[in-house]
Amino acid sequence: MNKIFPLILLVISVTSYAQNTKVLKGKVMAATTELDGIHVINKRTEKAVVTEKGGFFSIMAQPNDTLIFSAVQFKGRQIRLEEKDFNEELFYVKLDVMIRQLKEVVINEYGNINSESLGLVPRGQKKYTPAERKLKTATGTDAQIGTNTVVGLDPLLNWFSGRTSMLKKEVEIEKKELFRQKLEGMYDEEYFVNTLKIPQEYVQGFIFYAVENERFTAAIKAKNKTLATFYLNELAVQYRKIITDEK
Repeated sequence: MNKIFPLILLVISVTSYAQNTKVLKGKVMAATTELDGIHVINKRTEKAVVTEKGGFFSIMAQPNDTLIFSAVQFKGRQIRLEEKDFNEELFYVKLDVMIRQLKEVVINEYGNINSESLGLVPRGQKKYTPAERKLKTATGTDAQIGTNTVVGLDPLLNWFSGRTSMLKKEVEIEKKELFRQKLEGMYDEEYFVNTLKIPQEYVQGFIFYAVENERFTAAIKAKNKTLATFYLNELAVQYRKIITDEK
């Protein structure tokens, strides 16, 4: 009986949650006719949808959930849902158009942007193959020293333990490189330039900037392209402001 009671409570809790969750149908309104492609995300569940032509959308939610609306051409907005919002035929959301002018950029001014120039790795740092990295992580030293002299590694492990932080950093750098490759595979340069409004000469810099964001990389790791695109739009707004302020 003691084991059954918690199970009953769990079933009641899940049933109650399912009953409170409903489909919210809404429409985005703004001073433009281009209302498709706006990201709508439920902050609690992290589920996201994209508006269709005319600004229409449907998303699963419940009272007290917070919806986030984001697109490169609009100012972001967060709305906490109330019970009455679900009683309307359509939930209307007004967004303000983002008006931003980028200052003139100089071609190739940042042409040398890479992982070293952004400080992701020390300049001139040795790059290891996967096999070398495994050996270095396991031993903290080369397998041989001098001419065919094999070192007994066990007595030296503690001595080399001070390099743990460096090895961890190398692993993180490798992860960022993999995320960068995935990002370039998910979106082409035209998307960065025409949709996200990133100047062409800043695209690589923006990619390195994006893979530093943990929420974005978590979405990529989860293979959630809708959520990743939502975060990428947010990061594009931030990055455009950064490169504008640098001028």
